[in-house]
Formats: sequence, structure tokens, C-alpha cells
Amino acid sequence: MILRRFLLLFISSFFVLPTALAEEYENRLRVLCYNIHYGQGNDGVYDVERLAKVIKETRPDIVALQEVDVVVERSGKVHQARRLGELTGMAVRYGPTQHYQGGLYGNAVLTNLPILDVLINPLPYTEATPEKITYPRAAIAVLMKNKNGKPFRFISTHFQHNVEEDRVEQAKAINKLFADEVPSILAGDMNAQPGSEPITILEKEWKHAGKEPLAPTAPSKEPRSRIDYIFYRSDETFEVISESVVDEPMASDHCPVFAEFKINGE
Repeated sequence: MILRRFLLLFISSFFVLPTALAEEYENRLRVLCYNIHYGQGNDGVYDVERLAKVIKETRPDIVALQEVDVVVERSGKVHQARRLGELTGMAVRYGPTQHYQGGLYGNAVLTNLPILDVLINPLPYTEATPEKITYPRAAIAVLMKNKNGKPFRFISTHFQHNVEEDRVEQAKAINKLFADEVPSILAGDMNAQPGSEPITILEKEWKHAGKEPLAPTAPSKEPRSRIDYIFYRSDETFEVISESVVDEPMASDHCPVFAEFKINGE
């Protein structure tokens, strides 16, 4: 009888732990930012399944994706946004920035949270010339419900790769577009290193999820430059628990950036 009571107490205490952990993690938000290089890995292979595996391993609640092809010839006319949604089991919203090789190219958001609204916001850019190739740029902003039921905004964006003046104007546009009081997380490939003018402009309105010095994210094989970021606004809503660069040298030419937030408020 004594042994039986001991076993019952042991089993009861064992099953309390997962419940307590579930409650603790209920107010956590796991965020990933990933430039997927239109599905092409450093081995030259287009492999969306490989990218999905990288994403799933971080167990994210929301993902900001850049360089996403939709039925583009170079990547086998795969609807990469839809396919990544299927493979990860997450809802997907796509924000195209241009037509390319018979399809579309742009940014996307994956999430397992309830979606309330989606806006695609064009950003200023210099049009291409025969001497310099540039691309239209945009930010996809998804309004969704946090785990506490409160609305917040999640933004995925990609700044110009070869025109510093464009990056400066795009940073200014981001600050202006999202200047309201809605708690927000901004993630993307800014093509700008810490201390540069575009990042300094963003820092006027946004905080880094990571601490200095920020680890490099590109190129993924031997990262030397930090150009991918997760920012946030609203200390009342978001509290950073951790931020890291995921060591993934093959699936894309960028390493993913991961951050975990605590969600404050009832």
C-alpha cells in the first residue's frame, strides 16, 4: 500500500511538469528571419524541402522569408511560398515585389497564429539601368493575434542590394509606414551592416532583438557580414529572451536569425 501511494505521488508529480511548462511557454513568441535565396543552396540545388526542415527545427511561431520564388522558371516553377506552408504546417502570406521569369519574386510570412489583415507596402527604389541592375522592393505586413489574444504586426522586408541611397530611403519609409502604436516586429535582409546609415535610421524607431556585437549572417558558409535582422518596437509587449544566428551553411546563402520573445500583458 505504501509503495502504491509512493508510485501515485511520483506519477502525479511527473505529469504536473509538462502542464507548468506549457503555461510558461504560452507567453513566448519564437521568430525566425530567413533569406532563402529562391530555394537554391550552396550546392546549386533548388531544395524547398531542405529549407522547410531548417525552419521546422527552430519551432517558430512566425517566419519572415525573403527571396521567395512563385512559379519562376529558374526554380522549377514551384510555388515556394505555398510549398513551404504545406511542409511546415503553417499559414502563409506572400508579398510579391516583381514579375520574374514568368512568375513572381518577393517576401513571405509563415505563421501558426491567427491572421487578421495583410498589407503589401512598396518601398522607394532606383529603377534599373543598363549599367546597374536594381529590383523593386517592398514590405509585407501581417496583422495577427498574439498568444494573449492581442493584435500585433509582423513585417518581412528586403532592402536594395547595391544602392546605398535606396537602403537609406527604404529605412526611412519603414519608420514612416509603421509609426503608429501597434506593437510590431520587423525582420528582414537589410543588406546593411551595423553602424551603417540605414541601420542607424531604423534604430531611431526600433530595437535589436540581439545584443552587440551582432553575429554575422552572410555568406552562410563562412559568415562575415551581419545584414539580416530582427527588430521590435514596444517594450510593453515584447521582452527579448534570446537571439542567435542559426549555423546552417548549405540550404541558402544566408544563415537564419532566430529570436525568442516573452509576451507581456494580459
